[in-house]
Amino acid sequence: KGHQIIKFSPDGKVLMTIGKPGGAAEPDYFFQPNDVIVAPNGDVFVSQGHGGGNPRIFRFDSTGKLLKSWGKLGAGPGDLSQPHSLALDSQGRLFVADRTNNRVEIFSQNGDFIAEWKQFGRPSGVYIDKNDVLYVGDSESQSQKPEAYGYNPGVSRGIRIGSAKTGVVTAYIPDPLPQDGKIVSTSPEGITADRNGVVYGVEVYPVGKLKRHAK
Repeated sequence: KGHQIIKFSPDGKVLMTIGKPGGAAEPDYFFQPNDVIVAPNGDVFVSQGHGGGNPRIFRFDSTGKLLKSWGKLGAGPGDLSQPHSLALDSQGRLFVADRTNNRVEIFSQNGDFIAEWKQFGRPSGVYIDKNDVLYVGDSESQSQKPEAYGYNPGVSRGIRIGSAKTGVVTAYIPDPLPQDGKIVSTSPEGITADRNGVVYGVEVYPVGKLKRHAK
């Protein structure tokens, strides 16, 4: 089992599944899906490829029918390497946390490449609120090169907040733990915010926890 997208009712009833149980390779799906987001019209976007392999973005309609997929392993415009999180802005643009490439990529909903932003660090989590404020959790940036994690010289881990319209970073919450290359994954991997601007981050290391950051 696993490697599927499952839609539940509020009381836990399974309403729909997308993907083969246990996973599948292209042209089937999924293998290591990372995130899912639903557009206002009901279309479902899924990012795939946590450990390398075949990173892709999939677009399905509300019934689970595949409409489009795009992306390939690489570092060029529109390429992907560990697309870890998804968000939609008020224009309907799809923001992808292209983590191993140390950037946020922006696409149209049809997969057209629009831009890449590196000023938000090495993104593990992305969230956009109704005012187009962009929240990015950087849990892995390292100035030194550990064995398998987070090489992003000159960039510190933490939470960066800015504009999804302009890309300008307006606030930074630093990782409270030492940034000396010895710790490989801190700060939040998952991130969201409430209507008052309170930021919630889900941390994996050193122990799993949820942290609340108030203004």
